[in-house]
Amino acid sequence: MNRKHLIIISILTCIYACNRSIVQTEVVSNFKIPPNFPNPTYDFADNPETQAGFMLGKKLFNDTVLSSNNTISCARCHNQTAAFSQYGHVVSDGIYNREGTRNVPALMNLAWSKMFMRDGGIFDLDLQPIAPITNHVEMDNTMKNVLNKLKSNDEYVAMFKTAFGDEGITTNTFLKALSQFMVMCITANSKYDSVMRKQATFTHDEAKGYTIFKQKCSSCHQEPLFTDNSFHNIGLSISSVNDKGRYLVTLQDSDMYKFKTPSLRNLTFTPPYMHDGSLPTIKSVLNHYTNDVKNMRSLDPLLKQNNKTGIELSDDDKQNLLAFLKTLDDKNFLTDKTLSQ
Repeated sequence: MNRKHLIIISILTCIYACNRSIVQTEVVSNFKIPPNFPNPTYDFADNPETQAGFMLGKKLFNDTVLSSNNTISCARCHNQTAAFSQYGHVVSDGIYNREGTRNVPALMNLAWSKMFMRDGGIFDLDLQPIAPITNHVEMDNTMKNVLNKLKSNDEYVAMFKTAFGDEGITTNTFLKALSQFMVMCITANSKYDSVMRKQATFTHDEAKGYTIFKQKCSSCHQEPLFTDNSFHNIGLSISSVNDKGRYLVTLQDSDMYKFKTPSLRNLTFTPPYMHDGSLPTIKSVLNHYTNDVKNMRSLDPLLKQNNKTGIELSDDDKQNLLAFLKTLDDKNFLTDKTLSQ
């Protein structure tokens, strides 16, 4: 997402903010905070979940009508079987086989996030879909065209009426419907979660890995979401596209090559890794931290201590960490029929 695109999103944000008050019906309690999770940051008071809104959002998420030529849906790049990421793709691919520059992030536990995209350029989940819809590489569409297509579809007209009453199909209701689906993409039923709820116990290797994780990794990958929702330069090699990350949003030199900390949940199902998809396996990620961290001006201080870069991990440490990280997999999330098309 370039600077021009960010400006467009900002303008739309101002327009959207003036139209946030809508009438909701059928408020339900499908959204439940998992026992070991903090309170969400998403504003449910402004967009309370309804069964009708959720079903509408799910249909929109899976519909190619959102793209300019009716070939690309949100689910094309955010597939449930890959924890709503794009398994095996180094970077995103979009309309007319155009190729992006960043790896597709997994969509999960979004109700606990304050900023979105790899660089945090969007600060409201209700606004996030505008970026891929209007991006030249992804869906190459306009919001006006999307709304016109929806208004010409009798099924959508009826569904919006049920979910949002007289307001019908607007940018406001369209975005809120998508959010009502996305906030329900909750992953909180891994073995780790069962252990935290005292319903299971770690194996010997998993327990050792958990100890190492808390010592070496938890500063950025904070439990239970396994992200600090912040931005760090972790010393990756600069890619050929010279993606400057968070700097593109803030224009602060200190943010050069910083990217949002991804959650470690469901790692098994979301390769390749890093913002550019440059590391194909979890093992290669661990090897990066021990052997390949590049010394840069904005490198995270945690990776530059005692005149050394990286993290000290023995081969046994890595094996135990791998054992622990696999306890973060939540297969139920990948097969939850509530979230399926």
